[in-house]
Amino acid sequence: MAQPTRANTLADPYVTDEIFTRLPPSPYNSPDYNVMAAPATREIAHGDLVDLGDRHFQVIHTPGHSPGEIMLWEAESGILFSGDTVYDGPLIDDAYHSDVPAYVASMKQVVDLPVRVVHGGHFPSFDGSRYRELIRGYLEEKGA
Repeated sequence: MAQPTRANTLADPYVTDEIFTRLPPSPYNSPDYNVMAAPATREIAHGDLVDLGDRHFQVIHTPGHSPGEIMLWEAESGILFSGDTVYDGPLIDDAYHSDVPAYVASMKQVVDLPVRVVHGGHFPSFDGSRYRELIRGYLEEKGA
């Protein structure tokens, strides 16, 4: 993310007018969309705790969609920020940086988290039962 391009952020081929139910306000133009650079301020690893003062999220490394994919899990509230690992839509595992065996292993690692609500990287939030349904569906599709 220090040097994003349309290709390495997957803006090509995914950011098109068709992904919106309503286009953002002008001067937005899908072909001109670019992710702004966001160089890392520190590295995090599986098991690290992100301390926000009154909230604490555990980092769960979930490679598969991409090598550095993570989830942020708040056990106290049952809230999971799942990023691009699990969301209520078609999961992308065929991008240039995807690794299906790693994705399967990640899904097996997190399927039994006692999730109450999931905020995915895309699409609306959903509950724990839908979370487990999505993961089990993915694992079944992959024969795992």
